[in-house]
Amino acid sequence: MELRITDSVPTASPGISSHDTLRMIRDRIDEYDSIDYVYILEDDILEGVVSIREILSHHGRVGDFMGREIICFNPEDDPFDIPYMALSHGIKAIPVVDAEGRFRGVVTHDEIMRILKVEADRDMLHFGGIFHRVVDEKRSPGNMVKSRIPWLIIGVIGGTVTASMIGRFEDLLSGFIALASFIPVMVYMSDAVGTQSEALIIRRIAVDPSMNHLQYIRSEFMVAAAIGALASAFAGLMAGATRMNPSLGLIVFISMFFSIISAVLISTVSPLIFRRMGYDPAVATGPLATILSDFTTTLIYLMVASSLL
Repeated sequence: MELRITDSVPTASPGISSHDTLRMIRDRIDEYDSIDYVYILEDDILEGVVSIREILSHHGRVGDFMGREIICFNPEDDPFDIPYMALSHGIKAIPVVDAEGRFRGVVTHDEIMRILKVEADRDMLHFGGIFHRVVDEKRSPGNMVKSRIPWLIIGVIGGTVTASMIGRFEDLLSGFIALASFIPVMVYMSDAVGTQSEALIIRRIAVDPSMNHLQYIRSEFMVAAAIGALASAFAGLMAGATRMNPSLGLIVFISMFFSIISAVLISTVSPLIFRRMGYDPAVATGPLATILSDFTTTLIYLMVASSLL
């Protein structure tokens, strides 16, 4: 991805006064692409940064009140890290410096938003197993098939394994046919809740890479238990009432509760494992977590039904 770095931003020396800085900005404002911050340089070395708000609320030399802990970007780093740097630290622009700390320009707010959109579009494609090279190569049919078919094959394999597992409960399903009609509901609910958890954990990893994993998993487990209790209670009541069968309602209630918890845990833990293994969680998690969640949900449902019936 091409990164646009502008050097048309206000810079000043530490000894300049806040009054003179404002006058300099006013005289040259048409030359600047961004005036969110004034960057303080000493022999081209970035020494500090001050916002326009700080300049207006302080008097004296800008070097006396400039911020010295600067969030910077190196041109050799991944440009897709820039939006998360800006969001994590609540800043509107990111200065660019080389290995020696020399000021090279600024990634402005507009450019940060552009990168964030590209990243969001890329992640949406990755969730479906479509990689960025498909877009880069003008969506040729051959490349689209090549990129998408591996995930479809994995899906077929997972579906075949699930179908074989369902076949082991054929006698149960034939004797209580209403069970089969609720399998799509069970799978949908676990997939829906799992997808929410997956999106949240991937966003959290991107924004806060040093997050406490155990604490996050514990929090998600409590959320999953609450969602599972409410959703499964409603689904159980609907199943029992529509089929006039309390046993079916109890089966749906117990199965959906544990299915939702398992789906949330699978979707939360999988990105952490893939990240530890060096894979991009946004790429690897979606298809594999969905297959595993579908299999687990169906197995829980049929085992609970077998036990209670």
